[in-house]
Amino acid sequence: MSDTMPMSEARRYQQLRGHLSYLKLNDAAEALPRVLDQARAERMTLTTALEKLLEIEVEATEARKLSSRLRFACLPEPWTLNDFDFAAQPGVDEKLIRDLATLRFLDNASNVLLVGPPGVGKTMLAVALARSAVDAGHRVYFTTAAELAAKCHKAALEGRWSSIFAGPRLLVIDELGYLPLPGDGASALFQVINQRYLKSSTILTTNVGIADWAGAFGDATVAAAMLDRLLHRAAVVGIDGPSYRLRSHQSHSDNLRKGVTGRAG
Repeated sequence: MSDTMPMSEARRYQQLRGHLSYLKLNDAAEALPRVLDQARAERMTLTTALEKLLEIEVEATEARKLSSRLRFACLPEPWTLNDFDFAAQPGVDEKLIRDLATLRFLDNASNVLLVGPPGVGKTMLAVALARSAVDAGHRVYFTTAAELAAKCHKAALEGRWSSIFAGPRLLVIDELGYLPLPGDGASALFQVINQRYLKSSTILTTNVGIADWAGAFGDATVAAAMLDRLLHRAAVVGIDGPSYRLRSHQSHSDNLRKGVTGRAG
């Protein structure tokens, strides 16, 4: 019996690894020797050892899913809300932003409009909220208004609808108003907003005040229809403080200047 036991145990171990691999639990299979050694050293119960083994597989699966969602989202920067300096931008309603970060607005397909002049932190806040949604398991997509118009135009020429903008739980449209939209750009934007109306949420950043949309888009009817759908369920965040971006550049320049002065001294 003493001669057959090691072979029997080894066979059982190989079968267990084979079962894990067959079920595509590859991370658990790879971690099996380590977990078995730990279980033996710490005298774990069978339940504890199994839970630890499957926890490794679950964490690896979640990491892969997060990585996939981030690739799809196309976020321009890895910003989170912790990166935003609310003290440096008093024009931002921190309480409102913190409430939006709970993502409750996604539950009833509400929208978020971040309105203000260039440099005040609109894009950073939009990306931070989008990252919160990605981390929470939602499908998110980030684009600029110009990119959206170009992709919709290309899809129209190919006789199809660009469904990439309709599907995500959260769509971020950045820099509306910074560049003039092509002739059919406002129409394309309206189609996207209309497709998502009451179904999913949109975050939109713009330097154009709501009262000026008609003039900015050159079509009062389209602008009114777009605003009607966006504002039906929306949080409007107006930011009128100093330039967040210029303050950051100034701080960086000051630090460089101090460093140079210090070395010179």
